[in-house]
Amino acid sequence: MFGLEALDLARMQFAFTISFHILFPAITIGLASYLAVLEGLWLKTHNDTYRDLYHFWSKIFAVNFGMGVVSGLVMAYQFGTNWSRFSDFAGSVTGPLLTYEVLTAFFLEAGFLGVMLFGWNKVGRKLHFFATVMVAIGTLISTFWILASNSWMQTPQGYEIVNGQVIPVDWLAVIFNPSFPYRLMHMATAAFVATAFFVGSSAAWHLLRGKDNPAIRTMLSMAMWMALIVAPIQAVIGDFHGLNTLEHQPAKIAAIEGHWENVGDEPTPLILFGWPDMKAEKTRFAVEIPYLGSMILTHSLDKQVPALKEFPPEDRPNSTIVFWSFRIMVGLGFLMIFTGLWSLWLRKRDKLYTSRPFLYLALWMGPSGLIAILAGWFTTEIGRQPWVVYGLMRTADASSGHSFVQMSITLIMFVVVYFALFGAGLGYMMRLVRKGPKIDEGKETNEGGPGQKRTPARPLSAADDNGDGDHNHSLNKEI
Repeated sequence: MFGLEALDLARMQFAFTISFHILFPAITIGLASYLAVLEGLWLKTHNDTYRDLYHFWSKIFAVNFGMGVVSGLVMAYQFGTNWSRFSDFAGSVTGPLLTYEVLTAFFLEAGFLGVMLFGWNKVGRKLHFFATVMVAIGTLISTFWILASNSWMQTPQGYEIVNGQVIPVDWLAVIFNPSFPYRLMHMATAAFVATAFFVGSSAAWHLLRGKDNPAIRTMLSMAMWMALIVAPIQAVIGDFHGLNTLEHQPAKIAAIEGHWENVGDEPTPLILFGWPDMKAEKTRFAVEIPYLGSMILTHSLDKQVPALKEFPPEDRPNSTIVFWSFRIMVGLGFLMIFTGLWSLWLRKRDKLYTSRPFLYLALWMGPSGLIAILAGWFTTEIGRQPWVVYGLMRTADASSGHSFVQMSITLIMFVVVYFALFGAGLGYMMRLVRKGPKIDEGKETNEGGPGQKRTPARPLSAADDNGDGDHNHSLNKEI
């Protein structure tokens, strides 16, 4: 049907589920650190604006965290159901790495998450802040192990193959494989950037509708400082990541560039736009800049970049897809840098919170970080094809061999259930964002501990919570 086979449907099913899942951990990583910063600033300055923002974003964090856990469980099961041959081949590496993630990160997050979300009125300030920091650290540790596993599939080392199975012989080499440091930094930074634009977009939405208060302004200010600083850093990390990929996965780089063949000793041009044609083995309608490909990818003006025709056709990634997914990611990255620079220019002129053109840009840039993460993931994973473990096991040999009918039914079920379940969750989360932080303007500042009367401390309270309740008592104990 449509030229698809059961293997194609299995790949589509995994791509669909992970595309949903990856969005939630990205925001979880960024929001956890953001909450730690907000609570730390509140403890240091006693400015209730930071506390109001903490309560507001902790609700969104709780919903997002829950959806991330649920969607992640489904992915784990797919390794056994749809990719059992891969699990049999490489499970001795990927299994322990994911187990370490549960033991060191998930347990840490889960252990302190209850204190963070429900202990605002029950523990002292320092303990509550410690719990928030531990949850933030847990999200980063989780990222560490998951990226270690995925990076090993990209650049495997520290193993032997015995009786058709991978046997780890050097765990340090397995974990700290050649691509791991670059991919870890790239993903963690992407999560911070995506969260910054998510927070900035929500602030811009309220400002455009006339809701202007210190909390909203603080949201926009902090988000734009993050964009200004971190987006350029992400570009530098991406450059190092590209050099590493050129060294270890040259076919992926050739596909990303839509570069089919080198001409003599001429430097490689950069193809800005075009349409890579896998059958014709050329990039149609190419718009090229001479020398720039060599300069960006090799940091020289005379070295050549490997071309797709240097690899057998069966070993070439789909250039049509990764060529454009990479450009979407890079294009959004440049827009993020531009947004950060524009915010600095407006900040110096005291117009950051009143410039409607900028606020509209910040609003529309809200999902840009998440879209860039998806585009980057498509580039990384499709660019690895036809290998599931690069150079060791092909994707076609990794599937469980289910029938076309079985894969069709399960794929349809996943699509229906995911859009219904996570669509409702995302809708609820957007309702919370639209409500905005609750401020009791005109009242004196509280100096009490967590859970004072201004904002409800219940992270899962309804979106239409009026902020009243039993949060008015003082918490005098302190650790």
